[in-house]
Amino acid sequence: MKPEFIDVLICPTCHVQLASTDAELHCGSCDKVYPIVRGVPRFVDNNEDYAENFGVQWQRFRTLQVDRLAGHKLSTTRFLADTGWGESLKGQLVLDAGCGAGRFSDVLAEFGANVVACDLSSAVDACRQNVDDRQKANLARGAVLVMQANLTELPLKPAVFDAVYCAGVIQHTHAPDQVMRALIKYVKPGGQLFFNFYEKSTFSRLQLIKYTLRRWTPFWPINRLHRFCRALCAIFFWPSLVLSRLPLLRQINRLLPICSVLPRDLSIELQKQLTLLDTIDWYGPRYEYRQNHEIVAQLLRDEGMVDVRSDPGRVWGRQAE
Repeated sequence: MKPEFIDVLICPTCHVQLASTDAELHCGSCDKVYPIVRGVPRFVDNNEDYAENFGVQWQRFRTLQVDRLAGHKLSTTRFLADTGWGESLKGQLVLDAGCGAGRFSDVLAEFGANVVACDLSSAVDACRQNVDDRQKANLARGAVLVMQANLTELPLKPAVFDAVYCAGVIQHTHAPDQVMRALIKYVKPGGQLFFNFYEKSTFSRLQLIKYTLRRWTPFWPINRLHRFCRALCAIFFWPSLVLSRLPLLRQINRLLPICSVLPRDLSIELQKQLTLLDTIDWYGPRYEYRQNHEIVAQLLRDEGMVDVRSDPGRVWGRQAE
């Protein structure tokens, strides 16, 4: 365990600092042992993981959204547009809450941050592979600790992170308010927090096909779900691509039963793969609780955060000093 991380790890049961070996983390107070499997500390029992659709999804599409491995800049561009943090992250300790396959953990590390990347699902195995930069091309790259843990019971000391980043996660948890309040406590005085989420909107209610299908799709076997999404994409990808090129009609795309991802600077094949991935991401999650950004912003203020601002799908805040 790297020294920049061992000092922030505590037992999630009794909150005592954990001792580390190559194979496990041990609590000297309650005597609990947490295994380290394939380089990932595990704090989740099998019956806690309600997000295993994500685990399989990210292992099958492991590198697709990771800029450094897929040969694009989609994740970096989105991260900078959302946060504006960039080079200011060098040397900072950042929590990536709900890391998935690590697309943003890798961006954070490339900017020089030391990252604790957490996810409930087995996506942590994909993340661990993705952030393992064996070529050492970026000497200023930060370290990354990947762990499997529940966001409401993280084995982390409170108020130690310079920044907490949580993108595309809270709407897929069983209790979004509880998760947001839990994450706020890890931001140190003066530290920053960013949430990205599905926004409640009138337009989202018009996605009748999607929400009709979602009555069943989250409960399907994973292979069946993936076959279904491949079939949808085979039917609707090309009409979606044509519509995206027509300014007066492109909004119709949002009513189609696929989630189109169509950056013009990428190859058609890569656009197809990204569209398939995001379509699976639409239909697979057990929970989808959309949020109102003004209500989320007020939650941050109620928890004592300052400099809070928001727009649809995004909220920023800073911990009071």
